[in-house]
Amino acid sequence: MHITKIELSKMNRIERLNLINSLSGIKPANLIGSINSNGQENLAIFSSVVHLGSNPALFGFVLRPRGEVRRHTHENILATGYYTINFVSTYFVQNAHYTSIKASEETSEFSLSALTPEYIQNFKAPFVKESSIKIGMSFKQELDIEANGTSLIIGQVEHILLPDDTMSNGGHLDLGELGVAGISGLNTYYSLKKEAQFPFVRDEYELSDLSQF
Repeated sequence: MHITKIELSKMNRIERLNLINSLSGIKPANLIGSINSNGQENLAIFSSVVHLGSNPALFGFVLRPRGEVRRHTHENILATGYYTINFVSTYFVQNAHYTSIKASEETSEFSLSALTPEYIQNFKAPFVKESSIKIGMSFKQELDIEANGTSLIIGQVEHILLPDDTMSNGGHLDLGELGVAGISGLNTYYSLKKEAQFPFVRDEYELSDLSQF
């Protein structure tokens, strides 16, 4: 099958949306928790969280264009300067998916999804209690993407919450063992399985090991 840019533009909107979102492969399934200045909690699912650097520890995520639909996550982050990134586990993917609903500002997606807000001392934003990996973030920068009206929200890691004894020597996490879920497209979820782990390749001579395959 060969689909050109012209054919893509003529495709049914939903079909095109699902196809293009699937082409980026299996992405992280994350719930971003935030709170406004009045104490109203918000929770929304995202599949665009990316690693931007380790020192300082930075992550980014993409916000859809702001127009007639209010983006409560964006408003809350700008108002308070803090938010959380929570990994979705396979056992509560349906609950997590419910947070994609366009709820009113007065409605908490925590309640709609039957997920539990959790707080730690001296940090303003709510975590998801059911999540196995939770990251507390402080807002650092917003970059507008002129090509399509989206924006990249960049934050720095303030807190990392993990189950005891889950980080191996070298700082590795087995996401499959932790039951982490991934997303393909907008509404298809996958479980993850660790297949292999290789040493860091420092020069071309180490590639000689590939001859065995």
